[in-house]
Amino acid sequence: RISFSLRQHHIKKKKKLTTSLIMSGNKLIINSALRAASHLRSDVLPKEASKVAAAMLSSAPSGGKHTLPDLMYDYNALEPVISTETMTIHHSKHHNTYVTNLNVALEKLDTAVNQGDASGIIALESALKFNGGGHLNHSLFWDNLCPKGYSELKDGPLKEEIEISFGGVENMKQDLSAMTIGVQGSGWGWIGYNPKNGGIECATRANQDPLEATTGLIPLLGIDVWEHAYYVDYRNVRPDYVNAIWDVINWDAVEQRLVDATKKIE
Repeated sequence: RISFSLRQHHIKKKKKLTTSLIMSGNKLIINSALRAASHLRSDVLPKEASKVAAAMLSSAPSGGKHTLPDLMYDYNALEPVISTETMTIHHSKHHNTYVTNLNVALEKLDTAVNQGDASGIIALESALKFNGGGHLNHSLFWDNLCPKGYSELKDGPLKEEIEISFGGVENMKQDLSAMTIGVQGSGWGWIGYNPKNGGIECATRANQDPLEATTGLIPLLGIDVWEHAYYVDYRNVRPDYVNAIWDVINWDAVEQRLVDATKKIE
């Protein structure tokens, strides 16, 4: 086994996850899809479908289909906050299902777009949004986390922005915790960067709705409050899980996302 820090360095060398359309097998399908899509009337597609499609068509992973990302730590590394059993099921079963279903939906989308089937494209909106969002959200979520001994919010741009936007770290934690605990049913609590005003703010999204594609906020930190994320360890006591997860947040990763987000608008 390699240490968390060495494994983190190793995995960062890999291609980053993109929010794009996949390649079918080894054949890139973006160009043909975009050519076909250009012949469709944009007013046929609902606005929400267009926003999600734009995010997914922006670029493609280099290796073909979307794949389940490796973790930068072992399944038991987050105990006692998150158990080995929860991590194993959550990553290898639930996340993997989103990846599988996303690839299936994208193959169907490729066929529908190339056939100029506007009805078929619209019919796939829900599957793409749900499974694509599930893949994006979970990929970010795993990077959000680290063993307890590595969780430290150091002085730097993230801490400074938290002070400006919330008046302090504890205020931020209280605000996001309250909003996340209050999510009805399944969903996510987020800290996002607002490119319009340069600040950071709390938000929640239902189900697997991706933050940026549905709000314009660039995700920095996400807390999964689907019950499969915590039921084994906390049963239905969501507040205990949300309050505990702050002990295993990878603040270095969150800060790097903030730095990257600010560069986009410079």
